[in-house]
Amino acid sequence: MESQELIRIGRIIGTHGYKGVVKVEPMTDFTQRFKNMHKVKISLRDAVTEMKIESCKLQQGILLMKLHGLDSSEEAIKYRNAFLTVTADEIYPLPEGYYYHFQLLGMKVFDLEIGYLGEITDILETGANDVYVIKSEIYQEILIPAIKDVIHEVDLTGMNMQVRLLPGLVEAKPER
Repeated sequence: MESQELIRIGRIIGTHGYKGVVKVEPMTDFTQRFKNMHKVKISLRDAVTEMKIESCKLQQGILLMKLHGLDSSEEAIKYRNAFLTVTADEIYPLPEGYYYHFQLLGMKVFDLEIGYLGEITDILETGANDVYVIKSEIYQEILIPAIKDVIHEVDLTGMNMQVRLLPGLVEAKPER
């Protein structure tokens, strides 16, 4: 299995105790997903290993996870900085109107008035809302707030997004 097919949901940041328990920093807003998981794919240096989860509990924002086959802190520390991953069909279902970042990256963005703007190349997480970074051949880089007043439609199948830009987000289209 190739690691680029996988979505990161956590990162092993260290060990806990001496029995092989690893500390996992969640990379998801949905830590409850770990409660019902029985196995996970561990991605470390381009190698992917599927491991059975023996136990998992959340403690002060960090997951303490016992993985089958890791029975000492010496074995567990070898996985430090490894990522816990899942395939796209194993992702936690989101409510309607919410999307994972990997689903939006590369999406073509169209303004309802001026047309094609460019593609989403990055997503910035701010305190209030995400901001989509659009790489545009005409306007260079456009920062679009991910708010309902701006985002009108998201088509995951067609990889298109319809927006209505707020005044001042882009300068007038240059004359050709």
